[in-house]
Amino acid sequence: MESIFHEKQEGSLCAQHCLNNLLQGEYFSPVELSSIAHQLDEEERMRMAEGGVTSEDYRTFLQQPSGNMDDSGFFSIQVISNALKVWGLELILFNSPEYQRLRIDPINERSFICNYKEHWFTVRKLGKQWFNLNSLLTGPELISDTYLALFLAQLQQEGYSIFVVKGDLPDCEADQLLQMIRVQQMHRPKLIGEELAQLKEQRVQKTDLERVLEANDGSTMLDEDEEDLQRALALSRQEIDMEDEEADLRRAIQLSMQGSSRSISQDTPQTSGTHLTSEELRKRREAYFEKQQQQQDPPGQLSQPSERPTTSSGAPGSDPGDAMSEEDMLQAAVTMSLETVRNNFKTDGKK
Repeated sequence: MESIFHEKQEGSLCAQHCLNNLLQGEYFSPVELSSIAHQLDEEERMRMAEGGVTSEDYRTFLQQPSGNMDDSGFFSIQVISNALKVWGLELILFNSPEYQRLRIDPINERSFICNYKEHWFTVRKLGKQWFNLNSLLTGPELISDTYLALFLAQLQQEGYSIFVVKGDLPDCEADQLLQMIRVQQMHRPKLIGEELAQLKEQRVQKTDLERVLEANDGSTMLDEDEEDLQRALALSRQEIDMEDEEADLRRAIQLSMQGSSRSISQDTPQTSGTHLTSEELRKRREAYFEKQQQQQDPPGQLSQPSERPTTSSGAPGSDPGDAMSEEDMLQAAVTMSLETVRNNFKTDGKK
C-alpha cells in the first residue's frame, strides 16, 4: 500500500489530485491545468466571435466567469479530458445508455473517473486489485472484484457521473509490484473530515481534563491513592502511640529508680564502701521491716512482735543472712524499692 501514489485533498484541487492519482505521479500542477483552462476559454471566445463581436451573445459571454476553472481551484471535465489527451487517453461516459448497451463488465476495465458536482476522484486497477484513490480519504481503499460493480452502481444512485478511461496508462511502480503480490487491508481508511473531527474531539477532551485538573489545583487524587494515604497515616499514628507508651514506661521506671534511691538514702546511713556485707544487708532489712510494721499498726493498739519474713527455704524464723541466696536478696531489694515508692506517693498525696 505504501508504493501506491495517493494525493490527499488540498483546497479545491480535486481535479489535480484525480489526474495525478490516476497516472500515479505528480504529472499536473494547478498552473498547468490553469493554462489548459485558459486555452479552452480562448477557443470558446473565438467561436463566439464568429457571430460578431458586437452581438449580444458575445458581450454576455465576455461578462460571464470562466466555465473551465474558478478561483477555488475547480476545473471542468473539458480541462481533465484535454489533460488526458496529452497521454493518449480519452474519457467515455460509463453510465450512458450507449456504453451500457455494450454490457462490458467493469472488472475488465482499467480505471474510472468519478464526478459529483465539483468533486473528482479516481478508481483504478493496480496489479490485480482495485483501489479507490479518492483524495478525501486518508489512504487508498481496497475494493474487491465482487464489490466493484456494486460500488459503481451505488455511486450512480448517489448522482455521480462515471467516466471510463480508455487507453494505455503510463507504467508505475505500484502496478508492477502488485502484479506479483496481493495486499490485504485490515482497516478501511477514513474520510479526512472524520479524522480531523476525531482529532479535534480528542483535543477538546484533553483540554477539558486539563481545565478540571487546573481548577482542582492538581490536588485531585484517585480513590485508591487516597485510601493508601489514609492507611499510611493510621500506621504512622499507631507507631507514634507505641513510641509514646514506651517513653511513658521508661519515665515511670526512671522515677521508680529515683524514688527508691531517695528512700534508701533517707532511711539508711551511707556506708563508705562500695559493697555491703551480708550482715549489714540483714540488719538493714530487719530495720526496714520493723519500720514498715510500725507504720502499718493503727495508733492506740499494741504492736505485735513482728515475724521475720519467710525465706526461700520456707522455714520461718531462720536467719535470712545465712539462708537467702543472691537471687532472693535481689528480689527482696526490688520489693523494698517498690514499697518505698508507694509510700512516698501516699505521703505526697496526704500533704
